This record gives sequence, C-alpha cells and structure tokens, in this order.
Amino acid sequence: MFEKLISILNNIIWSPALVVLLVGAALYFSIRTRFVQVRRFGLMIRSLFAPAERSGDGSKHGVSSFEAFCMALSGRVGTGNIVGVATAIALGGPGAIFWMWIIAFFGASTAFVESTLAQKYKFHHATGFRGGPASYIEKGLGVRWLGVLFSVLILIGYGTFLPTVQANSMAEALNNSFRLPPLVSGLALAFLLGLVIIGGVKNIARVASIVTPFMALGYFVITFVVIAHHLDALPGVFRLIITNAFGIHPLAGGILGSTIMMGVKRGIFSNEAGEGGGAIVSAAAAVSHPAKQGLAQAFSVYVDTLIICTATALMILCSGCYNVFDARTGEMLVANAPQLGENYVGFTQAAVDSVFAGFGGTFVSIALVFFVFTSLMAYYFYGESSIMQIFDGRPGKRKAERYCIWIFRFTLLGMVVFGAMHEAGIIWQLGDVGVGLTAWINVIVLLILCPQAIQALQELESSLSKKNRK
Repeated sequence: MFEKLISILNNIIWSPALVVLLVGAALYFSIRTRFVQVRRFGLMIRSLFAPAERSGDGSKHGVSSFEAFCMALSGRVGTGNIVGVATAIALGGPGAIFWMWIIAFFGASTAFVESTLAQKYKFHHATGFRGGPASYIEKGLGVRWLGVLFSVLILIGYGTFLPTVQANSMAEALNNSFRLPPLVSGLALAFLLGLVIIGGVKNIARVASIVTPFMALGYFVITFVVIAHHLDALPGVFRLIITNAFGIHPLAGGILGSTIMMGVKRGIFSNEAGEGGGAIVSAAAAVSHPAKQGLAQAFSVYVDTLIICTATALMILCSGCYNVFDARTGEMLVANAPQLGENYVGFTQAAVDSVFAGFGGTFVSIALVFFVFTSLMAYYFYGESSIMQIFDGRPGKRKAERYCIWIFRFTLLGMVVFGAMHEAGIIWQLGDVGVGLTAWINVIVLLILCPQAIQALQELESSLSKKNRK
C-alpha cells in the first residue's frame, strides 16, 4: 500500500508539466541573462576564489565563496553521479544522457538566478548568514506562509526522503563488494555524520572544502582511464546517445517519453538546479556582490553534470556494462549485462572492473562512501537553515529553534539507517518526490523574481566595465 501511494504521488509531482516547467524556465533564464553561463564562463571560475567579506574586527561574516561552492557541490555530487546515471541509462536508455546535458547547460542559468536571489535576501543569524528560497519567497514576494511551507518541504525532502536514497546506494555497494550488512553500514554512516553536523556550519564548510575536491578529482581520474581503455568505442557511444535521445534508434522509439523524463529527473536530482538546495548554501557565503555567488554556483552545475555525470555515463556505455528496461512493463529491452539485472550500482562497478579487474566494486564503494557522506552534510545544512528561517524574528525563538534542530538531527540520522536497510526501487521514488516537491514552488517563484537577478547581473557587469576602463 505504501509503495503504491508513493508511486501515485511521484507520478503526480513528476508529470510532464514539471519537465516542461524546468526546461522552459531554464531556457527563459538563459535568454534573459544572454546566456550568462557561456558569456561569463571565465568570471564564473574567478568568482570561486573571491575572498570572504570581513567585519571591522577582521572576522568573517560567513563562509568564503569557495567554501560555499564546495558545500553546494557536495550536495550536488552524490549517489546521483554514480547510481543515478546508471538508473537513467537503465530506464531511459543511453539517450537519457543527452537530456541530462541539456538540463545542465540551461540549468546553470537557473542556478545563477536562485543563488543570486539567495544572496540578495539572506539574513544574519548567530551562526552566520542564512537564507535561500524560503527567504526570497518571504522577503521578495512578501508571502511568509509560502516561505514557511517551502522550509517544511525542504525538511521533508532533504531530511527524510533524499537521505534514504544516498544511504541505500552506499549500503548496496558495500554489500556487493564486502558483504557488509546494510544495518552496519547505515549505523556507521549515521555515526560519522553525527560527529560532523554537530560542529555546525563552519565545521561542515571546512570538511566539504577538503573532501569534495579530492573525491571529485580522484573519481574523475579513474573514469578517464576506463574511458581511455575503451576509446575505440567512444564515437559509437556518442552516436548511440544522440540517436536514442530523439527516438531515431529503433530501441528508443517506444521509450522516448521515459528517455526524456529520466534524463531530466536524474539531471535535476544530481545537479539540483531549480530545487533550491544550492541557493540555501549560496546564502551562507560572504561575497562583495550577489551575482558573484550566482556565477560560482552556475559553475558547480557544470562540474556535477557535464563532467562527473558524463564521465560515469561514458564509462558505463563504452564498457557495455548496462541493461535497458521498459519502465512501464519491466521488460528487458537491452541485455548487455544480464547477470547484473537491475543492480544499478553494479553497472558502474562492472565498468571499472572491465579495466581494473577485481577493483571495480571496491573503488565504487569507497567513492560512494565519500559522495554520500558529503551529500548528507549538505542536506543537513539545508534542513538546519530552513528551521532557522521558520523561527526568524519570533520572540524566544532560539530555545524552540535549538529543540527543532536536535529533532531534525536525529530524524536525519534515523532516515540514513532506514534507507540503508530498504530496497532501492521505493527508495528512488521517495527521492524523486523530495526533489519534485521543492522544484515546483521554487521555479515558479524564480520566474517572478527573475528581473531582480537580471538587475544584479547588469550592476556587476557595469561595475566590471568601469573598472576595466580605468
């Protein structure tokens, strides 16, 4: 009964209307910003290393732009980059990767808009700057109840649903490689996560800025070696992706709807553009201009999807270690690796094994531990900031706020253990529900407030032009 209810809810939230809204809004933002994700690519990279603004006594107001980038990237780079890509191929065919690219390219402009607005409407808390969609909904639109509702949805989505997806993928990989019981891996992950999140935002930012670049680079190096080993298959893989993406290939004609839907869903799940999570982190940064943080976060979408997700996809497709299923009937349409069945994490593990025999399971399992751990740190920060937003400006709020934060901590850690112990099918549907809930509200609000982000971009570009003329 529970699984049927979640499936119905998932189908309602992820109707074709949401796909049209996400892609349409991203295209609109790209046009309005004159494709800032291309025009200002160099400034994107330079914005990553802008120093944090400091107060009169020399202390930082918030985290640096690079720390905020790493925190947001830690939320974006997770199980979606390893298992999410595999599920996109399994249920949408190779063509789903093309639609992941599309949503990432145009979605970078969405990330710019939401992160710029998050900076514009951030508020000061005893722990540093906080904010995000709930803040620009409340202060930009003047609708507090909707801001509170969004904060509650973040707590539900990122505090209960999405942690289960992350923990499940990690537990499945560790069980495949080391026969580690899911309960043990779930409890271990919850314990380590608890040690970090109790330290607060500065601790999370410090860990993310060290671990995230290291894990992303290490993963990319291994995938590059695997792809290089299968280099002769690469041209055929790109042809397969394109023909499948538009239903030209005979296989893709019957599942074209699933191809587009899975590409968009898994792309959004991975890079979070439009969900609002990256905007929550963006608000914590202390930068000299809101648009600078918008540019930095737009670049993180590129890193997540166009680099890391693409590396995983090419590795799987070049090695041929995948199957394709009809999402409606469950029929196996392509059986390149029938022994793997629907073991999605196994696709990635087998791809690495095709070059490093016996090493694939170990490597992917270790990579997932890092990816999942950093994603859960980001999810906690999203939830904690949402609680602070709910209590902002209320008398005697600090005591009630602290109680709610502790309840949220235990809930999140409990859902990590729950997710590790349950089957992947229902877990991924829960994750999709969590992503879709916040995306609906956030993207509509972004369309309304977009002119303010455009104005901020124009102000930044004008100031840069004046500086260059001097």
